[in-house]
Amino acid sequence: MALQISATNPEHPALLLELPWDVPLEEWPEEYLVPLPRGISRHVVRYSRAGDEVIAVKELAERPALREYDMLRDLDRLGIPSVDPLAVVTGRTDASGAPLESVLITRHLGGSMPYRSMFETTMRPATMHRLMDALAVLLVRLHLAGFAWGDCSLSNTLFRRDAGAYAAYLVDAETGDLHPQLSTGQREYDLDLARVNISGELLDLEASGALHPSVDPIEFGMEICARYRGLWDELTRASVYPAGKYHYIERRIRRLNDLGFDVAEMQIEHASNGDTVSFVPKVVDAGHHQRQLLRLTGLDTEENQARRLLNDLESWMATQDDYAPGDPLGARPEVLAHRWVREVFRPTVRAVPLELRGAMEPAEIYHQLLEHRWYMSEHAQHDIGIETAVEDYIANILPKASKTLQPTAE
Repeated sequence: MALQISATNPEHPALLLELPWDVPLEEWPEEYLVPLPRGISRHVVRYSRAGDEVIAVKELAERPALREYDMLRDLDRLGIPSVDPLAVVTGRTDASGAPLESVLITRHLGGSMPYRSMFETTMRPATMHRLMDALAVLLVRLHLAGFAWGDCSLSNTLFRRDAGAYAAYLVDAETGDLHPQLSTGQREYDLDLARVNISGELLDLEASGALHPSVDPIEFGMEICARYRGLWDELTRASVYPAGKYHYIERRIRRLNDLGFDVAEMQIEHASNGDTVSFVPKVVDAGHHQRQLLRLTGLDTEENQARRLLNDLESWMATQDDYAPGDPLGARPEVLAHRWVREVFRPTVRAVPLELRGAMEPAEIYHQLLEHRWYMSEHAQHDIGIETAVEDYIANILPKASKTLQPTAE
């Protein structure tokens, strides 16, 4: 069988042909590899380059490679946080003509960290709680979309900084299945696997001495269940309100928005006696603030980053002379938003030297600068301008942090 490359982008096959597909992945020469840390995988995984992109190359049998490629494309269409599938290479043979396993190629997720890299220095329990929050949100989003993961674990997840929290991304979809809707049993099965896998991974870290002494691996495994169920209940439960109290429904929708979710459809029913109204959010989409920021500014960020940037944008707009909400003669929000990007966001981010940014995305840099300005203002007991905060951050904070902000891989 001849070598075949199935790719999502017509430019990728030509770039990928330059890689040594006649050599087992484990034996690839150093000249083709990008030295990035890897998480634990049941398959051989290497990082390489295709043009200007860093790619992850995973060796596995042809059928599961093609299946996972299709599954990742489905998740991408659904807007689920996961690695981007780029190509599948089949029909590989070595120099003697002996068959080699196929490979799945995904785009390296910039600024991402496998959990083991995060535990190279002992992680504080508070940070671990944020990881559990991120993983719970990812699992809920998958289940809302009808995706049964089948192997939820820290090893199969990547984490990116998100304005003081973390955003979780699915890495391995090999065991997943997509359905129109998941049953309670399917969701509970995934959740139980997550509990067992996470406890086992943390026990492994404990044995190696990389786990904080106050952390109980079994309790943290249980924590994912509690956080998942709390979020799932908030997103899907039916609410019963007194008739006429329709602002309660609006309050519930705003609470869902604060969690980062949009209600795309809802079911409202009046009781037969007319005394109460039942409200059920029918379809809940994640990324409320992401979509709002993208619509206004064109900036594509994580959810918490988007919330923080929107708050800063709104504060800035209120200081503009042509800001007049509801006045048809005032500047439209989109116009002001693009002015904010041009005059505030971009100059602020560009003031931070590239060599000190590490793996931080522009939105994360801006969030860090806003945080630093707030701390400086609190200490000074008056507002510190963003220019002063940037100068102090570059001089006193980034040089110490840059060693921990180097690019990492899945």
